[in-house]
Order: sequence, then C-alpha cells, then structure tokens
Amino acid sequence: MKKSKKTLVFGASLNPSRYSNMALRKLVAYGHEVVAFGLKEGSVEGVVIDTELKPYEAVDSITLYMNATRQEPFYDYLIALQPDRVIFNPGTENPEFFKRLREANIEFEMACTLVMLSTDQY
Repeated sequence: MKKSKKTLVFGASLNPSRYSNMALRKLVAYGHEVVAFGLKEGSVEGVVIDTELKPYEAVDSITLYMNATRQEPFYDYLIALQPDRVIFNPGTENPEFFKRLREANIEFEMACTLVMLSTDQY
C-alpha cells in the first residue's frame, strides 16, 4: 500500500450522491488521512466536515469540489496550507486560480479524484 496522503476535500457534501461525498468515502476506504471543509456540518465515514477554515497541517493534496466563481474568497487560505498539489475535479477548472498556484509553486492538475483512486494514480 502506498503512503497515505493527507487530503483536504474542499467543498465536501453530506449528500451521498455528490461526487465530493463519494471521493471522501473512497479516500477513507483507500486508507488516506482525510480532512474536509463544507457548508454543512456533519460527518462522513468518521470524517468531520468543518464549516470554518482551519489551519490544517501537512496537507499533501487538496481536492476541489467548488465551482470557480465560489473559489475566489479561498485562494489565499488554500495557498497558505502549502499543499503539494491541488486537484481540480471536473467543473472546478479555474485559470485565475491556476495562475495564483503557479506563482506559489504549487502543482495542480485537472483530474477526477475518483478516477485517480480507481486507476491507482493517486
């Protein structure tokens, strides 16, 4: 098994039919350490969804589930976490944020976390 990568699911949902919820559950099933931020408080697979921004430490990956227009207020916060990479899931692509990440020397990719896990590319 690969080294666990601490992942922040940003835009996590309590709704099991939402992709952020599926990704959170799959990350846990694959043995990754998961923290989550969303609009509604609750927990999924034992992971508490925080509704306030916390200073998470040692975040390897941030997987985004928030459309581009809603991301802007969070740019500085997400960059300050100094993740190794940010994954822009389908529908979250954001050229303005790409530029900010590039300037901060943070890798990013447009990919689907669910597919990455399923194909052992996570």
